[in-house]
Amino acid sequence: MVVLTKTLLSSFERKLDQQYESLLEEVREALEKSENQQYVELIDRAPADSGDQATGDALADLNLAIIDRHVLEIRDTEAAKARIRDGSFGTCIDCGGDIEFERLLAYLTAKRCFVCQRQREKTYAHEATPTL
Repeated sequence: MVVLTKTLLSSFERKLDQQYESLLEEVREALEKSENQQYVELIDRAPADSGDQATGDALADLNLAIIDRHVLEIRDTEAAKARIRDGSFGTCIDCGGDIEFERLLAYLTAKRCFVCQRQREKTYAHEATPTL
């Protein structure tokens, strides 16, 4: 068991802040690209065939999926920062045990230990299946 010192927690918080800012920038860029030039060009062609329309729709859907993924990562980052503030960072939300230090280093927003995360993925694997 590794004790998460104030210095270590401060380091994690700085990394989370950087991650947060980076994600916000990516969302801004993705939103700007939501006016995707390729999509606009496809729509502006007259007459647009059904293949062009389908391609344009797929591009728009992909951009929205990217934005949605970034928003979820932003929420995870905010939640990890809240766990640092309330003293529960590094504690599994399912079993209450310690989250492995190596896991925290690799995945700052981890909220479950490896064992509980693996079990959750087995149990809820169907929820992450894309519906496109």
